[in-house]
Amino acid sequence: EASHRFALPTSGSGGAAKQENFVLSTSGTDQVKGVMTLQGDALCQADVNLKMPRNNQLLHFAFREDKQWKLQQIQDARNHVNQAIYLLMNRDVNYQFKTGLEVLKLMDAVMLQLSRARNRLTTPATLTLPEIASSGLTKMFTPVLPPDILVNFYINLNKLCLTVYQLHVLQPSTTKNFKPAGGSVLHNPGATFEFGSQRYEVSHVHKVECVVPWLNDALVFFTVSLQLCQQLKDKISVFSSYWNYRPY
Repeated sequence: EASHRFALPTSGSGGAAKQENFVLSTSGTDQVKGVMTLQGDALCQADVNLKMPRNNQLLHFAFREDKQWKLQQIQDARNHVNQAIYLLMNRDVNYQFKTGLEVLKLMDAVMLQLSRARNRLTTPATLTLPEIASSGLTKMFTPVLPPDILVNFYINLNKLCLTVYQLHVLQPSTTKNFKPAGGSVLHNPGATFEFGSQRYEVSHVHKVECVVPWLNDALVFFTVSLQLCQQLKDKISVFSSYWNYRPY
């Protein structure tokens, strides 16, 4: 059930995953609004409006028509689910398990893949600001992103998230105690970093997000699958201890 939610054609099945449109916004503020088109594990369109706090100037930028942005988290989660299914199906239909230990080993291997799939969706990558600045995502937009704007897309649980960072250049006189920020999922205003021989400080952070229903379904099915695997392991263990300690 979880694998079906990823809705991506496997080799030989043909047909493309359907496109879904999502509006990303936060209640109570209209600083950033985004409309994203998600197709399986790829953002194939993105349209972002940003209202600059200083002068209320409205910036608009969108993906170039020839570009798509792969969401590695979805891709990895799908691969782990497929590996779990392969482990379960990779034996003859009439195969008979010979020992409880054999079943336990299989369940451990399947649970490892399911846990990794779930973790890829629940644990976004921690990135430094220079890593975000040098990401290929910065080259996806038209018009080109201004040098004082950084963007990042990621999945967090069942949500598609967009973070926009506004920067200002630090003057040499203010960098005496300069300490660059480390890796983080979300950087706060005041974070500093160096990129291209220039030092910057984050002045504003805008995060908008929306729920992706099928990711929510997949997470629920991962949890149920792991529970079923554990229940089977527990039952095998009970029977194994019974056979090991028979008094006759």
